[in-house]
Amino acid sequence: MKALPSIPPSSPFSEDQRLWLNGYIAGMISEAEDSPPLSSTPKVRVPVMYASQSGNSEGLAESFAGQLSEAGFDAPCVSTDDYTEIDLTSEELLILVSSTWGEGDPPDSAVEFWNNLQSDDHPRLENLSFGVLALGDSNYLGFCAQGKAFDKRLEELGATRIIDRADCDTDFEEMAEAWFQSVRESITKEEGELSPAPAAKSTPSTAVGPKWSKKNPFPARLLMNRRLNSEDSPRDTRHFEIELTGSGLSYEVGDVIGLYGHNHPQAVDELTAMLAFDGHGTVCLPDGEPLSLREALIERYDIRTVNRPLLEAWSQVSESEKLGNLLADESDPSAISDYLRGREIIDLVAEHRPRFSDPLDFLALLRKLSPRLYSISSSPKAHPDEVHLTIARVSYEAHGRRRFGVCSTYLSDRVYPEGELKVFLQEAKHFKLPSNPDTPIIMVGPGTGIAPFRAFLEEREATNASGLNWLFFGNPHESKDFLYRDQLEEMQRTGVLTRLETAWSRDQEEKIYVQHRMIESGSELWKWLEEGAHFYVCGDAKRMAKDVDDALHAIVTQHGGKSATEAASYLSVMKKEKRYQRDVY
Repeated sequence: MKALPSIPPSSPFSEDQRLWLNGYIAGMISEAEDSPPLSSTPKVRVPVMYASQSGNSEGLAESFAGQLSEAGFDAPCVSTDDYTEIDLTSEELLILVSSTWGEGDPPDSAVEFWNNLQSDDHPRLENLSFGVLALGDSNYLGFCAQGKAFDKRLEELGATRIIDRADCDTDFEEMAEAWFQSVRESITKEEGELSPAPAAKSTPSTAVGPKWSKKNPFPARLLMNRRLNSEDSPRDTRHFEIELTGSGLSYEVGDVIGLYGHNHPQAVDELTAMLAFDGHGTVCLPDGEPLSLREALIERYDIRTVNRPLLEAWSQVSESEKLGNLLADESDPSAISDYLRGREIIDLVAEHRPRFSDPLDFLALLRKLSPRLYSISSSPKAHPDEVHLTIARVSYEAHGRRRFGVCSTYLSDRVYPEGELKVFLQEAKHFKLPSNPDTPIIMVGPGTGIAPFRAFLEEREATNASGLNWLFFGNPHESKDFLYRDQLEEMQRTGVLTRLETAWSRDQEEKIYVQHRMIESGSELWKWLEEGAHFYVCGDAKRMAKDVDDALHAIVTQHGGKSATEAASYLSVMKKEKRYQRDVY
């Protein structure tokens, strides 16, 4: 038997130290002999890429990559913004998680990657096996459009699917995890080169996830509900303050909060009456919980959203010839979207009478009531244990009926101070202040788009950041709609807010918007950009954000002396360097 190495008596250690060290050495050698030999087989590489706008795709990709790494794979997690770090022609496996932006566009971080992938001279990818997980919102006709486009293009380039694409709606967690486990099983069951190297021995983790989450929201208290517009303004924007004391929840400026709202009781009562259901009758929900039908429709189900899948199901239960013809007609791509505009489920009930023998048959057609996400408008350093929100109360007429925004009217009208709200926090990695407090920032946030920038300014004030701050804000009327006027003017007085440009669209005959103020200050704005300023936009995606982007291109072209192509490249670099960030909806 081979003798174990040991420290001799002649060593400088005391006898007790020498005996302890010899015992320690013997234990280490014994443990090493009991351990299996390390594999010389290289780890199987499975890059996980994500195209993310709000952070959901990124979070899933990081989770998938982490699970693969723990299983012994080499699984780098890479944003499509950094696609040049991955050579798809030399990869054998790829997982791609993609969200869809707007009506079917790629997220900002994926535009360049998508353009490259679509190029006519892109190399073939016959050696690549891939899987695409698509995230979207079925409220939009372009549901999961970008994920579908990635999936189709990879196939066109000769790549082979590991597994069929999954298209996830807003309630995506369970479907996404099930899809990933199928991908993982497909990889690990293969023999030879697809067998992962043995994972290193590790001590079971005692870490636990956050106590409060989307699936288990925190019961917070509403502290304040204050109207920001004047009483004579047709707009009704509210400032809410919510207490998080005792939750252990924390956030950074730029993050968002999720709120679970309730449908308006008046809308529910009108719907059940039209369906001839007894709202007070008990129904047993899929999770086994008994509730009255009225409670279920108020608290659990989406009674507003009408999308194509629901329209198809409704055409069956109502046996409506009109709906059947609308769905079958492919001559006008916009016909369905035109029909759906402004319509809710109650309109389908009124126009295409269904036949339900049981309320559960009706509930089976409905989606769960999803939480609403809002930009946080406070700094945790300025308001510890609180979250402030800036929300427009939504109420309008359409198709002869009054419509109520689910969460906005719930908060404004039916949750009173000290009332309880179910909330959770969500990180927004794509929308953050510069790490260097000396960096200047330019913020464009008309209307409720002011929300995250109030938080940015409070944070810069609380931390004594020396970077200059420039805000563009707009709304219809200065006298009625100047949100947070007193606070912003005080920040101007103290020097926290370096420049404030306002655009009041209805205070003169010619409409003036924030993009017009940008153009007017184009020379100075360009100077700030050249000095390293970060540029932020928050608000309406369809018009405002596009107009602001066009104005920014024009400024870079005119004052930077660049061609249109060079200006586009300049702003593309800004996006890649996280100097041009958008939180638009």
